[in-house]
Amino acid sequence: MSEIIVVGSINMDIVNHVDRFALPGQTIQGRLTEFVPGGKGANQAVAAAKSGASVRMIGAVGQDSLGEELIASLKQAGVSTDAVVKKEGASGMAFITVNADGENEIILAQGANGKLMASDLPDFSTFSDVHAVLLQNEIPWPVNKRVILEANKHRIPVILNPAPAMPMADDDLAIIDLLVLNETEAEFISGDTAKSPEKVARLLIGRGVREVLLTLGDRGCFYANRDGHEMAISAYQVQAVDTTAAGDTFIGAFAAARMNGMPVRECLRFASAAAALSVTKRGAQSSIPSKAEIVRFLNEADH
Repeated sequence: MSEIIVVGSINMDIVNHVDRFALPGQTIQGRLTEFVPGGKGANQAVAAAKSGASVRMIGAVGQDSLGEELIASLKQAGVSTDAVVKKEGASGMAFITVNADGENEIILAQGANGKLMASDLPDFSTFSDVHAVLLQNEIPWPVNKRVILEANKHRIPVILNPAPAMPMADDDLAIIDLLVLNETEAEFISGDTAKSPEKVARLLIGRGVREVLLTLGDRGCFYANRDGHEMAISAYQVQAVDTTAAGDTFIGAFAAARMNGMPVRECLRFASAAAALSVTKRGAQSSIPSKAEIVRFLNEADH
C-alpha cells in the first residue's frame, strides 16, 4: 500500500487562551491552559492519516514523559512511529497564545527536534511504495536537504512547507516538487511584496519549483504549476475558534487526497474543508477532522 512519509517536528503545545494579546511588559489573566500534541510535522502526519492515508512519521522526541505522550498521540491517529527516535533532554515545545478572535502567537522551543540528524534517517530504499515526502522547517535544514536528495534519487515527490520561512537558493527550490506556503512565507521567499498570489506563484515556478500552492487564510488558496495551469479556490466560511494547525491540516489533507487519486481541484476543496473544520475546535492535533467529517461537511456545503 502506498504511504506518505512525514519528516519533521514533534512538539507538545502549551496553549493559553486569552481575551486579547498582552502588550510588552504587561501581565494579563489567561482563561484556559491546555497541553495538546502538536508540531508542524506531527500535525501534518495526523491530518494525512485522519484523511485516509497510510502515514509514517520520522522525527525526534526527548527522553521525557512528554515524548511518550507525543508518540502515543501519533499512534492513536494511525501514524507509524517506528522511525521516531528519542534524544537526550526535553521534547520540543510550542508556547501558543490564542485570543478571543481565534488568532494565535507562537514561540517554539526546538528541544529534540533540533537534535535530529541525517544519520537518524532510515534508508529510503527500504520503503517500497512511497507516494510523497512531506517536510517543514522546524528541524535542521541539513536534515531536510538530505531527505530531499534521497527522495529525488528514489523519484519520490517532495512537498515542502517552508515554515518558519528561511531564505532559499534557486538550487534548493529546483529540487522541490510542490511548495505549500502562506502569504507571509511566500513574500519572504519570493521577495515580492505585491500580495498577488498569481505573481508570487509564477516567480517561484520561474525559480525552479514544479508546483506552488498558496494558502490565503479566509480568502482560500491558489494553485499553479510549471505547465501553466492555475486555479483559485474560495475558503469555506466558518466561525473560527482557534486557527492553530489549520495550515498543517490543509497540507496533510491535500497530500492524502492526492495520494487517493483526486483531481487537483477536488484535492483543494477537500483540504479547504479540512482546514475550515479544524479552526472550529481548539488545539492542534485535537482539532484535526476525520475523513468522514470532511466528506460530510463537503456534502452539506454542496446543498
